[in-house]
Amino acid sequence: MTIYTDGFPGRELELDQKKFLYFGGTSYLGLQTDEAFQEIFISNIRKYGTNYGASRKSNVRISVFEKAEQFLSQLVGCESSAILSSGYLAGQLVRQTMDTKEHRLFYAPNTHSALYSPTPSTKLKPYITFTALNIAVRAHLETHEATTPVVFLDAIDFSGANYPDFEGLRTLPVEKIILVVDDSHGIGIVGEDGGGGTFRRLIELNPKELIVCCSLGKGFGIQAGSIFGTEKRIGQFMDTPFFGGASPASPAAVACLMDGKTLFLEKRDILINNIDLFKSNIKNLDRFKFMEGHPAFSFTDERLVDYLERQNVLVTSFRYPDEDSHLMSRIVISAHHNSEDILLLCNIINSY
Repeated sequence: MTIYTDGFPGRELELDQKKFLYFGGTSYLGLQTDEAFQEIFISNIRKYGTNYGASRKSNVRISVFEKAEQFLSQLVGCESSAILSSGYLAGQLVRQTMDTKEHRLFYAPNTHSALYSPTPSTKLKPYITFTALNIAVRAHLETHEATTPVVFLDAIDFSGANYPDFEGLRTLPVEKIILVVDDSHGIGIVGEDGGGGTFRRLIELNPKELIVCCSLGKGFGIQAGSIFGTEKRIGQFMDTPFFGGASPASPAAVACLMDGKTLFLEKRDILINNIDLFKSNIKNLDRFKFMEGHPAFSFTDERLVDYLERQNVLVTSFRYPDEDSHLMSRIVISAHHNSEDILLLCNIINSY
């Protein structure tokens, strides 16, 4: 069922004059409807305006972008970063820049469409298993020593195959591979130092090079994307027509990354408590696939979706990224839920 709403879907949705509790979406910290965060955003709009349509390469530049990039680099644990207007644009910049004669592109299972070519005729398919990917990468290394494998994957793919242990990656010869990882569902939510995402965990695998890209909308509630990597690689990305020709993210939104850092920590603590409350009150937790410390709980039982809806609870459930894909259903716990919401959800699921 497709649902249209006239407002942001926060902890509640109104449909046909009936209120539903909403446990879906990607507003993990509940920032989009948080009044304190909105005030930070509004105050930055007054300072920076609603939008900035000039190139980052313009002769007049707003310093908040460089300051925010330094902030993100420290948070994530990388040498350098670049901010773009969306996570999809960040993924496309990395993919296009890495698609050269010096590289051979490989895609891990369940890799997000943001890392693929937008042209269907040139779209590579992901390997079904890491075993198949491992065989292909090693065969390539044996026969094409001068061409470096570039492996694309999602840090959090909701199957639990990657984060937190990255067991599939550990089977690959990562020391000979450039890893490109989409961390859209991890940044701001998991990791040390207030939600630095998965960069530090991935760099411990000692890849030949690590490039991480992401949306900043899920963890930090702003319309922007980012790329993390070495200073040399980030400089290469920024020195492209792709980067210079595109308008940047709104500087007002970007400023919220730094101005909201105390609030992010508070909301993250609330989220962790809500996750723990949900897990400790569900009788059959094994019906869900989930990752430690992450608020998404995936499941395949379509009847559970219908049952929850009859109890006035809506969850994420649709075919993604296109109509030919498998039905994706998951319960998403957020910092905007209160303990009564969580316990009611648990009671409903337990009675199913």
